[in-house]
Amino acid sequence: MIKLNIVAILSILVLSLLISSCKKTDQAELDREIIENYVSDNNLVGQFNESGLYYVIEEAGGEDHPDINSTVTVMYKGYRLDGVVFEESDDPITSPLSGFIRGWKQGLQYIGAGGKITLIIPSGLAYGYNGKGDIGPNEVLAFDISLISFEY
Repeated sequence: MIKLNIVAILSILVLSLLISSCKKTDQAELDREIIENYVSDNNLVGQFNESGLYYVIEEAGGEDHPDINSTVTVMYKGYRLDGVVFEESDDPITSPLSGFIRGWKQGLQYIGAGGKITLIIPSGLAYGYNGKGDIGPNEVLAFDISLISFEY
């Protein structure tokens, strides 16, 4: 009876080790797959940057681009990948670029004043595993942003 219990315990331990050693898919990989599917389903033509942000430059805007220390004035619409809008500006918003989520900080530097960009932002560059308000944990988000102007 004791041998049987020891064998059962050892079997459970070995099985637990095998399960825990299996490759765990990290959130960035899951987000990348979600974004790739969305891009394919919606026939978007853009590109990924090195951090996993997918962007489509709708209009390039001026030659000069904001940097992380710029103050930007924008109009935007934020939506989930199912199309549900969670936030939209009715009037232009002016704020330091450094105050926005990481996806915006990166994406807005690709366009100049007068430019328009669509950003598909992986959760790690948005609100991460905590979410925020109506935005759930690890949620990939999309934004259509018009960069009206900026100042260095």
